[in-house]
Amino acid sequence: MGVTSDSTVPGDNADPFLNEPTVRDEAPQFVLPLVVRIERDAPPARTDALETAARAVLTILSDERAVGDGEWAQVMRDWQDARIRKVVRRARGAEWRRAEALPGITVTGKSAEVRVFPPVPLDGWPKDLARLQVSGTDLDDPEPPADADPTAPVLWLNPDLDMSAGKTMAQTGHGAQLAWWELSDEERTAWRESGFPLSVRTAAPTRWAELTSSGLPLVKDAGFTEIAPGSATVVTEHPALRRRG
Repeated sequence: MGVTSDSTVPGDNADPFLNEPTVRDEAPQFVLPLVVRIERDAPPARTDALETAARAVLTILSDERAVGDGEWAQVMRDWQDARIRKVVRRARGAEWRRAEALPGITVTGKSAEVRVFPPVPLDGWPKDLARLQVSGTDLDDPEPPADADPTAPVLWLNPDLDMSAGKTMAQTGHGAQLAWWELSDEERTAWRESGFPLSVRTAAPTRWAELTSSGLPLVKDAGFTEIAPGSATVVTEHPALRRRG
């Protein structure tokens, strides 16, 4: 089977992100590495980096190497059957060139480049990725982002949380993945063939309250870094899922 909701989400109904003991903890644990290119003299815009990271996750989930009998399919299934962990690291110059030489996919936004790699064991990172820094991913938007396109998916961020860009990139990746799991094959195909259009925006407080009770995909973080366990971080408002509500 391909990477579908049925094959990747166990029937324990447990949140795949929260740090609560479940059957997911009995499986070998993997992490999805993402590396964002941050050159000293040309850092990407924050919102573009967040959106590019989300598209990178969707790109690897739908890649032919990650489904069926593809070369990455087994490790993708193993990763999704355990805790859904993502770690974002930064690279520039020679570090970025070494990262690009490893198997993976580079996704490019307006100013951002993010490379996503097949999942690796928690303690089995490739040397050229393990040496990269997690900290230092603070980014800014030179201009306020435009209003989100209401006809395309929007990943809404919790207005009450203060997260680094790297942490937020992982969270938007989680949000995109939850939406992907809930879509039909036809809806996934349409999203992929259109280039995975999406926006990342911070919700207004009143809007956030509505979103968290809407039944749309909601990410709650395990709290390993930066924020408290169980914090709601992202709601993904995909038009196809909105219509079902």
